[in-house]
Amino acid sequence: MTRKTQIFPRLNWLLNYQREYLSGDLIAGMIVTVMLVPQSMAYAQLAGLPPQTGIYASIVPLFIYGLLGSSRALAVGPVAIVSLMVGAGISQFNPQNLSQYLNLAITLALLVGIIQVVMGILRAGFLVNFLSHPVLTGFINAAAIVIAVSQLRHLTGIITPRTEHTYETLLYIFKHLNQINWLTVIIAGLSIGILLYFKYGLHHRLKQWNMPAIWMIPITRSAPLVVVVLGVFIVVLFHLDSKIAIVGHVPAGLPSITVPVLDWHTWQRLLPTAITIALIGFMESISVAKSLASKKREKVDANQELIAIGAANLGAAFTGAYPVAGGIGRSVVNFSAGANTGLASIITAILMTITVMFLTPLFYYLPQAVLASIIIVAVIGLIDLSVFKHTWNYNRADAISLIVTFFTVLFIGVETGIILGVSVGLILFLWRTSQPHVAIVGQVGETEHYRNVLRHDVTTYPHIIAMRVDESLYFPNAQYLEAILLETIVDNPDVKHLVLICSAVNYIDTSALEVLDALVKELRDAGVGFYLAEVKGPVMDKLKKIGFIDHLGEENVFLSTHQAMCMLKQHGRF
Repeated sequence: MTRKTQIFPRLNWLLNYQREYLSGDLIAGMIVTVMLVPQSMAYAQLAGLPPQTGIYASIVPLFIYGLLGSSRALAVGPVAIVSLMVGAGISQFNPQNLSQYLNLAITLALLVGIIQVVMGILRAGFLVNFLSHPVLTGFINAAAIVIAVSQLRHLTGIITPRTEHTYETLLYIFKHLNQINWLTVIIAGLSIGILLYFKYGLHHRLKQWNMPAIWMIPITRSAPLVVVVLGVFIVVLFHLDSKIAIVGHVPAGLPSITVPVLDWHTWQRLLPTAITIALIGFMESISVAKSLASKKREKVDANQELIAIGAANLGAAFTGAYPVAGGIGRSVVNFSAGANTGLASIITAILMTITVMFLTPLFYYLPQAVLASIIIVAVIGLIDLSVFKHTWNYNRADAISLIVTFFTVLFIGVETGIILGVSVGLILFLWRTSQPHVAIVGQVGETEHYRNVLRHDVTTYPHIIAMRVDESLYFPNAQYLEAILLETIVDNPDVKHLVLICSAVNYIDTSALEVLDALVKELRDAGVGFYLAEVKGPVMDKLKKIGFIDHLGEENVFLSTHQAMCMLKQHGRF
């Protein structure tokens, strides 16, 4: 592999492009464009930005990702969750005009891009693992509700003030129900109905008509474009442009090169939002990329994806756009439509360029209610309240993390919710691992297997106890383990030998090592022999290197629990 292809790993597809790939890439690129044109404007509206900003975010970032990305199916661009976070992050500045608001969004894209690229270079993709599934699930459910509520102003025609909290928006709308614009409601209802039918009903009907699969995908995924065209047609036909809110003028032409705000104070205030968007955006992207890659037994490089998505965000920052990520719905469509290489993404970018250069006048009469409807239907599928009961029944600690994240995001804010959810999750993890499960085991019949005496009919011996610790040993649980072992010895005065089974121990830190050192001495002083069994190779290497095995005695370390028992039995130590 050359240096150039190491920097641009997907250049391999360009250098070795095969003719049979073209049809799949071309079809996928066109179908994704049909989805992306209305979605990009809708998500820009969600972020509080003009519609052309969403289109700009769908041009250069897609070119860049097509060259740098390791996933052949990931469709990068504006997404609902990131758009919500952009709007929430910028609102704390109380920008006085649209120009200031847009500059902050551009600067946010720059910061997100820098963070993701640096993380990729440092191979720090593992950091997203701190966003546990319960925290992410709680966040997504709450964010979907927040997004839906934020669009009520466009669905009802009630002009609401910008508020910090979702409940404030709901209260304002309930107090001003007499201001509902029923024309807006009718258009929104019609749009939502069409979108839902295309999403849930049309596929079944087309199958009944024996429609070829190659045609079903573009037809069922064209709903956003259908409601956009229908919305414009209705406004023009009935002259509704003065009676409902419309998009209005959308500037034509390519985005100009922009320079983000380079003020350090602004960067400091935007940094928490940027870090959150960088992590959430990457997690959403990598999860769908890996899921689609696994279907073709392909591999996605997480750190390369960080660099690719980060570079895409840098491209967004310098072309008047805002942060982007991999969209779940568009990526699935891209994959299903037959995308083979990064060319599919580049084709979409070219078609979006044509759109912004020549087709923007067509969006003048587009009702804002239609864009809000597209957002509502997109986020409806993200809400899954059944996960609360499922998680509670399986693991209460995870459920607490989920609930804390959900309600904090819903009633306080996105960043606070994620930070608090991660913090609660880590605290509960430390609490759970600080009291590891420790079992006394006995021999199952005449076999070499040893199992928990409380769960199985096993044979034990009066002068020996074999105990299995089911956790790695580190500072939160070291003292707890020592107390359990010594308490067991006190409760069983006939015991002369203690075998500690380490089959579940993957790591022993310095604090735990000190406790084991002290434990050896205490047990020897009490006339009790101490033995280790089933120590894993990497753990054994460190214990030998530090001299603990010399202190314990190599003859007191055994490959298996059965070997330890046999040795003690042969030497008459029972």
